[in-house]
Amino acid sequence: MRKIKTAVIGVGYLGKFHADKYAALPNSQLIAVVDPNADTVKTIAAKLNVDGLIDYQSLLGKVEAVSIAAPTTLHYKIAKDFLSHGSHVLIEKPITVTVDEADELIALAKKNNLLIQVGHLERFNAAILDLDKEVSKPVFIESHRLAPFNPRATDVNVVLDLMIHDIDIILDIVHSDVKSIAASGAKILTNSVDIANVRLEFENGCVANVTASRVSMKTERKMRLFQQDSCITVDFQNRAMKMYSKGDKEMFPGIPEIVSLESVYENNDALKVEIIAFLDSIENGTPVKVNGEAGRRALATAMQISKLISE
Repeated sequence: MRKIKTAVIGVGYLGKFHADKYAALPNSQLIAVVDPNADTVKTIAAKLNVDGLIDYQSLLGKVEAVSIAAPTTLHYKIAKDFLSHGSHVLIEKPITVTVDEADELIALAKKNNLLIQVGHLERFNAAILDLDKEVSKPVFIESHRLAPFNPRATDVNVVLDLMIHDIDIILDIVHSDVKSIAASGAKILTNSVDIANVRLEFENGCVANVTASRVSMKTERKMRLFQQDSCITVDFQNRAMKMYSKGDKEMFPGIPEIVSLESVYENNDALKVEIIAFLDSIENGTPVKVNGEAGRRALATAMQISKLISE
């Protein structure tokens, strides 16, 4: 098996898990980990028996693929450098700070025949991998993504931190342009919006009501999708999907009974699945599941929402 030379740029909370996966996968040869924190990078590098670097410049042109798990403000520059030197990139979400930056990276990747995969990890959750088989034309979607406060991701607001996962999934499912957006939110513990609610109306008539909070007392990641004759509930946290549909009998005269079918999935390592898919796309030339265009689309929508809330 050919080993793809890889590196991870940024080995903080999330990046260290990227490094673990690359080091363990049989078709990856992890060359180095990079982080400006000397103590952090030394610890991770020693654990994985790879080079630990403060600066990534010496890796340009020497690796075939990188994961970029640095702060969002650095995504554009790092990705541009590696794309310019022939490396495929997996960029943690959001893809960049601005849509223009995302457009430039997408164009550069196409020019150099390279892949961009954006780390919308929820797309690799076992509970959603089968969703495409069940959803045809949703008319109403409701999602809640709630989490206790965590100081780790306060460099962006809750829309770009948490809600963007559901935005990405919804945009991928609905297959229609957004017609209008109504949004509200509030700052609770930080200087950025910590709780937000959004109503998305699509050109095809579908409506999505999306809520995200990072100041909740509980953790919840659920989505409900309503379509003709059925309703589907996805529980991302517990990796379960439940489908409600019309039965053959009646529960009231003229009203069909409602039957349900629940699927509970084994605990899959979504990050590992994501990185495996990334490396497989590099090796086989197949499209990535969440490409640069998808990351750009989610970012553009999230930024529109953020602007409406700030106004």
